[in-house]
Amino acid sequence: MLAAYVKLIRPKQWIKNLFVFAPLIFAKGLFEAELFTLACKAFVTFCLTASAVYIINDIADIEADRAHPEKKTRPLASGLMTRWNALGMLGVLLTTDVLILIGMDIHFVVILSIYFVINLAYSFKLKEVVLLDVFIIAAGFMLRVLGGAYVIAVPISSWLVLCSLFISLFMGFAKRRGELVQVNERGGVTKRKVLTKYRVDFLDQMLTITAAGTVISYALYTVAPRTLEIFKTEKLVYTTVFVIYGVFRYLFLIHTTRATENPTNAVTSDIPILGTGFLWVASCIILIYARGHIFP
Repeated sequence: MLAAYVKLIRPKQWIKNLFVFAPLIFAKGLFEAELFTLACKAFVTFCLTASAVYIINDIADIEADRAHPEKKTRPLASGLMTRWNALGMLGVLLTTDVLILIGMDIHFVVILSIYFVINLAYSFKLKEVVLLDVFIIAAGFMLRVLGGAYVIAVPISSWLVLCSLFISLFMGFAKRRGELVQVNERGGVTKRKVLTKYRVDFLDQMLTITAAGTVISYALYTVAPRTLEIFKTEKLVYTTVFVIYGVFRYLFLIHTTRATENPTNAVTSDIPILGTGFLWVASCIILIYARGHIFP
């Protein structure tokens, strides 16, 4: 049962919540203990909230998940645990979430509440609305970034928010494409109504647009006047190469594997993407925090 509970809350999906640390890094507060602690608390609350939403979604989608080749192994769909077990865990998560939120910035609490509400709306209705389903996923990533900014009380670049929007739309459309390819391989039979409205060629066009938007918005962020003024370096633009490679590598996976039906698995299981992500983070930290000592 312990393994079932772990699988129910999906800790692997918590990697998405690392987006809350983006404002901390780019606000030059990574090594300030108070700000780092606040960002960690924000990360934990997003993890708890996300897991609560996953449980609610699994309860609502039991029948659909039982007809899915992979989701049928989930604890509720497989019958390994009951709805009451899941509801008990849901109560524990939400109670812990509320206790952590006591005393935190009210703006962050509002952002987290919006995240919870729109994800509930997604679980029960909006996931069946073509295009809007992907935009709701993207909104979740943007709210993580905004939440990370509000919790440490720093302004955030519009370009960084725009880049978060494009990369999350990119991964959302990739997820839909992976799901649709699997449905087509099964003869087009699915209980997910929204998948019947998508076409692979249309999703490929959306991927091209969002991939370009991701690279362009990030590149413009690195050379924006406000960015140059804050970081006192023009060399951040060189980190764009890691973003470009990461996007291209993901496009390669989209067209050659099934991994992108679950973007988290695709990112965490692909060594080149993991390596690129590490190099991007490391280079950003070095340029932002040690520019005067290493790169004059």
